[in-house]
Amino acid sequence: MRPEVRAFVADGPLPGWDASEEEIDRRVRLLEAIAGPVTQEEARALATCFGPDDCYGVAWTLLHLIETAPRPVLTADPGPGAGEWHRRLHGRAASGDPAP
Repeated sequence: MRPEVRAFVADGPLPGWDASEEEIDRRVRLLEAIAGPVTQEEARALATCFGPDDCYGVAWTLLHLIETAPRPVLTADPGPGAGEWHRRLHGRAASGDPAP
C-alpha cells in the first residue's frame, strides 16, 4: 500500500459537518495526494474511511477514488446496518455504475 493511502487511512473516518475548516482542508489535501487508480487492497482500506455524513462533498471524492480500483470493493450486500456510503458503493457496483 502506498504511503499516501496509509497516511489517509491512519487518520480514520472522515469528520462530520461539525469539524473545523482546518481539519476538513487537511483531510482533503491528504485525499488529493492519492493518485488513482488505486489497488484492490488500497480501495478496501479507503472504504473504511467514510464518516457520519458527506463531509461537504469530500465523501464523494473518496467514493470516486475507491471506484478506480480494478474491481468493485463491495460486491456483497453490506446489510441493513451499513452506512450510507457503503450502501452506495454496493449499489453502484450491483447496478454496473460504474461498470465493474
